[in-house]
This record gives sequence, structure tokens and C-alpha cells, in this order.
Amino acid sequence: MIAKSCRFLKANVQAAAVLAGLMGAACGPEFSSPEEVRSSNPSVTYKYRDDQELVQANASAATFCSRYQSVPRTVNFATDPDGSRLVTFECVPSSGATAQQYNPNLTYTYRTDQELLDASRNAQTYCMNNGSQQVISNIVTNSDGSKTITFRCN
Repeated sequence: MIAKSCRFLKANVQAAAVLAGLMGAACGPEFSSPEEVRSSNPSVTYKYRDDQELVQANASAATFCSRYQSVPRTVNFATDPDGSRLVTFECVPSSGATAQQYNPNLTYTYRTDQELLDASRNAQTYCMNNGSQQVISNIVTNSDGSKTITFRCN
């Protein structure tokens, strides 16, 4: 009986040694610091009904992004199931570019929401660089389907 107990004990000790070896191998090397897998900039989405509200969304996005010492960049236009339009802005570091060529007393023609935002952003930059706020004078729909917008600094 003692011989059976010794064989049983010897088998258990061997099994425990094998199990301990496997557990040590499974743990692997430790990481000294976390590894970044994905990073994203702050973003904000606005609903808008018309061009006037889209320009206002752009101004609101500029205010939102200023908290992060960034400027808004349009990343997506979409339509909600209820039919309302959405625009998403991502906050990105400012490139330092200025809109010196922009003249706030001219009328600019646009066909798309993106073109409208580009004109609005240029007007906003020009006005801010000259110590004033951007104001929209007028938006008109032309007979060919394009639209015109006039900005002025206040």
C-alpha cells in the first residue's frame, strides 16, 4: 500500500511541475507601458436645416474646438432618418494659414455645403485676423441652382 501511495505522490508531483511550467509560459513577458492602439481628435456634430444654420454650425464648431486649441475640419455630412441634415466636425491643430486673399465685401458663389463651409471658414479667419467678428449679409439662390453668399466683418 505504501508503494502505491509513493507512485501516486510521485505522479502528482510530476503533474504539478508540468502544470507550473505551462502556467509560467502562458503568462509571457510583461509590458512596461501601455501601447496606443487608436487615438481620435475631439469631434462635434450639429443638425441644420438650411445654409444659414450650416454657417452657424461652423461658428459653433470653432468655439467648441477652441477649447482644445484647435480649429474645426469637416469630416462628414449625413442625413438623419427624420430628414434633417447633419454635419460632423473634427478638431485639428491649426495650420497657421491665413485667409489674406479673402475680401469680405465680395459675393462668393457655392454649390455644395462643403464649398459654403470653406467660404465661411475663410471669412471667419479674415475677420478674426482683423480684430472683428464675421457676419453674414445675405444668401441668395441663383437661377442656375448655385447660391451666393456675402460676408462682412463687424
